Amino acid sequence: MRHPERELRDQETMVALLTHTSIGRMATVNRRGIPVFKPVNYLYGDGKTYIHSSKKGEKIRDIRRGSPICFEIDQPIAYFTSKGNGCNANYYYRSIIIKGRGALVNGRTKKRKVLQMLMEKYQPEANEKDIPERVLKKTAVIEILPEEITGKENG
Repeated sequence: MRHPERELRDQETMVALLTHTSIGRMATVNRRGIPVFKPVNYLYGDGKTYIHSSKKGEKIRDIRRGSPICFEIDQPIAYFTSKGNGCNANYYYRSIIIKGRGALVNGRTKKRKVLQMLMEKYQPEANEKDIPERVLKKTAVIEILPEEITGKENG
């Protein structure tokens, strides 16, 4: 990290950010070696990040091929303009980057649990407490296995 004074070290803050932030960005490396970012809904728990997905598509192909994964969240805090010189403007934020590998969750019980927790996070008012079988069959759950987690903050 170029600015070690900005490293976010407080684990409680990092877990809170990962738990409560709504949108993350997941990157895989495609067959041509190009990183591809996708905004995703996600769930964080037990030190792992979970994402639901179609069973088809680029990110699933990349994971099956063994692509590394990078996952990022950020929390904007404030933007301060400057009077006169725009170089003196500043942006306060917190961000977390997770680098690791992805695995597809195959166990039905775990997959169902993750999907239920995603529903609770994004639509807590939903009456449906169980995942319909047709949804379970067509939905993939990606588990990000972290190799490195870093946090940064300015402000």
